[in-house]
Amino acid sequence: MLNISHQDASMVMANYWIRSAVGGALMSTLAACGGSGADSSSVGSSAPASSQQSGSVPLIVSDASADDWATIGVKLISVALVPAAGGANVTVYNAPSMQPCINLEQLDQLGEIVGNVAVPVGTYTGAVVTVGGNPADLMLTVAANPEAGFSLPPGTTVSSADIEIQHTQGSAPDLTVPIAVSFAAPLVVTSSQNGALDLEFDLSHPAFIVGHRPPGASSTHWAVNFTGPVRHRPIADITRLLLRHVYGNVSAMASDNSSITITKEYPALPVQAPETAVAGAQSLSILADATNGTLFYDVDAKTVTTIRNFSSESSLDGKYVRIAARYQQDGTLVATRIWASSSFQSVWLSPEGHVLHVDTSSATVTIEDESGAGVPMLVDANTQFYFRQPANAIADATPIGSGPAFLANENLVRGFKVHASAVDPLATPMVAQSIDIETPAYSGAISQANTAGFTYTHDYLRASDDYQLTLDYIAASSTNGNDANGNAILGYKWWNFAYPTLVDSGSGAIGDFLAATDGSVNFGGSAAPIPAWGISYARWGDPANSSGWSAAASVLVPAPLPVVSVASGLTAAAGGYSFTATAAGGTQPVTIDVSNTGGEATLVYQVDYNSGIVTVSPVDITTASGLVTVTTGLSVGTNASVSGVSQSDGTLKAYVITYFTNTTPAS
Repeated sequence: MLNISHQDASMVMANYWIRSAVGGALMSTLAACGGSGADSSSVGSSAPASSQQSGSVPLIVSDASADDWATIGVKLISVALVPAAGGANVTVYNAPSMQPCINLEQLDQLGEIVGNVAVPVGTYTGAVVTVGGNPADLMLTVAANPEAGFSLPPGTTVSSADIEIQHTQGSAPDLTVPIAVSFAAPLVVTSSQNGALDLEFDLSHPAFIVGHRPPGASSTHWAVNFTGPVRHRPIADITRLLLRHVYGNVSAMASDNSSITITKEYPALPVQAPETAVAGAQSLSILADATNGTLFYDVDAKTVTTIRNFSSESSLDGKYVRIAARYQQDGTLVATRIWASSSFQSVWLSPEGHVLHVDTSSATVTIEDESGAGVPMLVDANTQFYFRQPANAIADATPIGSGPAFLANENLVRGFKVHASAVDPLATPMVAQSIDIETPAYSGAISQANTAGFTYTHDYLRASDDYQLTLDYIAASSTNGNDANGNAILGYKWWNFAYPTLVDSGSGAIGDFLAATDGSVNFGGSAAPIPAWGISYARWGDPANSSGWSAAASVLVPAPLPVVSVASGLTAAAGGYSFTATAAGGTQPVTIDVSNTGGEATLVYQVDYNSGIVTVSPVDITTASGLVTVTTGLSVGTNASVSGVSQSDGTLKAYVITYFTNTTPAS
């Protein structure tokens, strides 16, 4: 989510590109997110014919994170695929009558398994994802410690009266939003299918959620626009897909004790006390790791053992489990760690979320849970830290550190996505038995970049959360994924958020990165300068830093400007167009460059408010009519929110411009 305002946007933009998998909690209660929603049986088209040959495709959905929110809950109603040969769309997923409310915030850089769905053999070029369109189908809960200036108090749940969902179909209370998604590459399904389909909700898309203050209104309204922020994320190697922990109820054990079958379970939203399990319709088979062993935590007995099959766990049938699993090349799921209890509350209670605070003096880590509350976890000498690496079975199951010493040197900072497990989930405070680091992402303003590394400086509302950290690049010989042509990448890589397919790697990558981060925008006066911003995904134990984190990949994210006022209108300039804008407290206008070149054009949105209804409209400035609309809209004195990349000459290369015609940006 992105609230288009200056103060709230700083960390959101720092986390601009983070991916996660949407779609997980597919069986929440009907009351979750409120309202009854649409009848899912009426959504979609033809289901696969039973006589037609099918392939089994792991269906994954993904999204992007924002520090200002603890819950962004969306109801996923159906997923249908678009055949390349034409004809009716093929529905591969329909929600049960108890439609889900999915907390996208928990899926930061993670995939949650919707299910291994049966898909008719063939080629597909896109999908139609249908979500609930009633205001009560969306849940927004503010984080426990949002950014400075965020327009709502910590822990606030936004009233459905202040939520306005765009592009709905049908009539209340059965409104839906069908979202057309074009695949980056065709999905080819065979009877021996092992690939995965990942549909990604990009929470950080600038037009996904726009906060605005209507004339005379006493509260901020939130316009939600699903058109644009949902896209296809190709999965080149299923074994590298990082999965969120799976909740389930054990329904069967294989006769040879090699695997268990679970029925997926989902925690209810809003969070209950005690939390209750909502049974899903999907079943999954989970193998024990016969080679490396699976760590098995009996939460009730407070014991941990290593198992290579389930012969010693005959009492598992009917128990609740939480599982850290990874895909094998053949599409099977293998457990790295399993937590089991007769109570769902016990396997759920250990917090999952973003790190809010690390206090090294008291050895306490505060982790945000799904209700938006911060849960303190005491780190003692026995606490083990893991870095999830599904492609490497041994590394995935081997702790990278233990005890309070790991917290030193900023090895764990605010913004990391983790899932903790408690020695005793009912103890106060809880003592962390283990902490899975799922997304080690450092972010902030970039400075002091050189050929060895660079420095991130991140300032928060609470000064004790601030950090300034220098990251080395991974070694030039370290493997780092593949390029668009499937060729192996060695060493550090980076890209501009606006062009995620244009990865800069190889011998010239670091030099290009230095040139790209050497700039800032300055309005003068009391307005703070806008430096280059980025977010980097770190790797533990690389040869560049064998006992710490190194930057494997970085994304230059569009930095948020303060809410600006147009000082001079849009005119032709070298490479496209430009206008100037001023900011509160500033003493000089800044030039904002706008591109209207197809494929790299600046994204522009117009926000209108009429008769109590807000409309967020994309404007295509690659067309003559769109350019006229924006030229008229960006008249002198118009309020606008802008994000972009600072250039070395002091200008800003705009990635997104949102201008407001008769309502104002949230402050």
